[in-house]
Amino acid sequence: MTEAAEAPAVPPAPPVAGGVFGAALPDAERYVARLATDGVTRGLIGPREVPRLWERHVLNSAAVAEAVPRGATVVDVGSGAGLPGIPLALARPDLRLTLVEPMARRVEFLEEVVAELGVPWRVIRGRAEERSVRQAVGAVDVVTARAVAALPRLVAWCRELLRPGAQLVALVGTRAVEELPALIPDLEAAGMRDVHARAVGADLGEAATTVVVMTRGAR
Repeated sequence: MTEAAEAPAVPPAPPVAGGVFGAALPDAERYVARLATDGVTRGLIGPREVPRLWERHVLNSAAVAEAVPRGATVVDVGSGAGLPGIPLALARPDLRLTLVEPMARRVEFLEEVVAELGVPWRVIRGRAEERSVRQAVGAVDVVTARAVAALPRLVAWCRELLRPGAQLVALVGTRAVEELPALIPDLEAAGMRDVHARAVGADLGEAATTVVVMTRGAR
C-alpha cells in the first residue's frame, strides 16, 4: 500500500461550518487540509485526530469567538498548530491576531499557513513569559490559550501580557472546569478578577465547549 493510500483523507467541512466562517470558509478548508497533511507528517496533529479535525479542533476553537470582544487585539499563546487562534481569527476577521509559539517546527508551519492564506497575522517565536515576546506583542485586549498549562501556571506566564482590563480566555477540559472553584482564590491573588467558566458554541453540536474567562485587575 502506498503512503498516499495510508494517509487519512481530508475531512469535508460539515454544514455548520459555513455559518461559522462565512466568506472565510475556503480558507478554513485550506487550513484543515494543511492540518490533515503537513500537520500530521510534522507531528503537530495525531493521525487519529484527522477524521474529527472540524468538530474537535477547528469548530471547537472557533467557538471561542463568543467570548472575545469586537475588534480585539488577540495573542494566542502556545499556539502549536494554530489552535485556537487561526480558527478564531477566520471566524472573526475583525480581530487582530498574533500567534506565539516557542518550537521552531511549529513556528515554520504557522508562518506557512499565514502566507498561504494571505492574512495579516503575526507569528512570533518565543514564550509568553519572555520579555522579548512581551515587547514584540505590545498591548493586547485578549490572550487565548488551548491546553497549554494548568490555569495558575498559565496566568503566571501570561500576566505581563495582560494590561489592566485585558482578558485571558482559556479553552479547557471538563476537569479544569470542575477544579475552577478551588483555584479562584489563587487566581485572584495573582491579580485576576471575574473568574468564571462560560459555555460556548451551543449550536455547534459536538464542537460545543467551555472556556474559562478572567480579567486582569487594576495594578
